[in-house]
Amino acid sequence: MPQLEISDLITAVDPRSGHRVPVRRAEVIQQLRASGDERAVRIVAGLPVDRDGVLDPCAVDRLLIRVHTELQRLSEELRIGERLVHLLGPLFTAIRQTTGLPGPYRLVDVGCGLGYLVRRLAATGALGGEVELVGVDLDAALVGEADRLARAEGLDCRFVRGNAFDLPQVATVYVSTGVLHHFRGPALAEFFRAQGASPAHAFCHFDIAATPLAPLGAWMFHRARMRDPLGRHDGVVSARRAHSDETLLRSAAVPGIRALLYEPRGTANPFCTTVRPVIGVRPHLEAPLRRALGRDARRLVGPERLAGTGR
Repeated sequence: MPQLEISDLITAVDPRSGHRVPVRRAEVIQQLRASGDERAVRIVAGLPVDRDGVLDPCAVDRLLIRVHTELQRLSEELRIGERLVHLLGPLFTAIRQTTGLPGPYRLVDVGCGLGYLVRRLAATGALGGEVELVGVDLDAALVGEADRLARAEGLDCRFVRGNAFDLPQVATVYVSTGVLHHFRGPALAEFFRAQGASPAHAFCHFDIAATPLAPLGAWMFHRARMRDPLGRHDGVVSARRAHSDETLLRSAAVPGIRALLYEPRGTANPFCTTVRPVIGVRPHLEAPLRRALGRDARRLVGPERLAGTGR
């Protein structure tokens, strides 16, 4: 049984009502023990509970906010914001050219956590004033903290708790960082199908590259940069759960979407590649996107070229 991330188990939300569901510590420990992860069991065993054995929701919220605050260091050091803008700039150029409309456009960050990416885009104005920035997460505590930080920083962006694919306003482009590896089996394809079935023009999702060095690199980084045991644990497990290039392209190739990888494993330096994006565009956008990328378009690889490598 594959290892599980503690953060996925210690909080739960009813998908229909959006209300928080009580989580019993003993049940979480049972799942972790079944996966053979005694270290995770020890971490969870130290979390406070009420007299019925239910995890203290306030303590869990504080813990997750603390861990996500430390995770911002990962995004900063890996320059995720800059790398995303490198792709989103040409992508929005292609959308403008094909639609002929000046905007406004809407970028939706799925599973935004503390909203680091959205807040950075708002602070730098890298995409221009015509792109509305929205972060969405199921966790109310994380969304509340993201909103507080944005207001304290005087940023023009907003955060919403809920399902990113069920918003009243449609998205032009969906993005995410470090979300894809949380979806296992059929859920990964369902994640992409929801975007293909929406009116969105494209998506761009960054996640951990499934290289042999990824778990070791994650262990070194999290030992050096993160203090909380849960964050250190989940960071390494995330790298072990990363999807292969082939899995991402196969799952992202949903009806109405042309799936592409940027700097896939076979064309990148395994010592330097820590994260890379899978991109999905409406088929008529691929040629304009490649033109807008210029020489960097050679880094885009579709399923047919990846299959041609024999891997």
